[in-house]
Amino acid sequence: RDAGRLQPSGPGHACGGRDPVRIVIADDTVLLREGVAGLLEDAGHTVVARVGDAEALLSVVAEHEPDLAIVDVRMPPTYEDEGMRAAAEIRQRRPETAVLVLSQHVESNHAVELVGSGGGFGYLLKDRVLDVDEFLEAAERVSNGGSALDPEVVKQLLVPPAGDDTLDQLTPREREVLGLMAEGRTNAGIAKQLWLTERTVETHVSSILSKLDLHGADGHRRVLAVLAYLR
Repeated sequence: RDAGRLQPSGPGHACGGRDPVRIVIADDTVLLREGVAGLLEDAGHTVVARVGDAEALLSVVAEHEPDLAIVDVRMPPTYEDEGMRAAAEIRQRRPETAVLVLSQHVESNHAVELVGSGGGFGYLLKDRVLDVDEFLEAAERVSNGGSALDPEVVKQLLVPPAGDDTLDQLTPREREVLGLMAEGRTNAGIAKQLWLTERTVETHVSSILSKLDLHGADGHRRVLAVLAYLR
């Protein structure tokens, strides 16, 4: 099933009886940092640290060993890719800490590299935070070892290199299903989104994996396999 939505359940009480997720947030914009922290705490989770730069992020991750790090792509001092580089370092040093990257714009090269590091990774545009249910659901999915990719990121990743016509093998419906797979949706979630039965979605997924020679991939690993192929 798709991860259930997190609903505010009062301070100190994790949603649905689950243990609260321990989270660090790194964003140089105080308003966004505090706003995200408030959403997560209202949903019953624990924000153990809030910082404004990549160096501080690496320090608090080492100190608190959180379940999830929410990271802005561009932070001081250069406002280029400090957050992305810190995210990659976290994934390398402490793979058990999930990472959810927030960005103002799509930077697909970084997305492919980090998605390839394994489950427990998400990449969302900051506008998605405005949809509270969607954002909280994505945070939960990532903290549980799944994937959450912004549709705009997926759209760019699904453009094959010049001269590569592999995706031409897919039908228009299969391309829709592939895009939703890459976002991290389960078969049930895809079925709901496209108004199809789960059995029909299973057939499409099987066909996609067969055409892309990705037999045996399942769960979030099928997403990683598809994205790795599309590099």
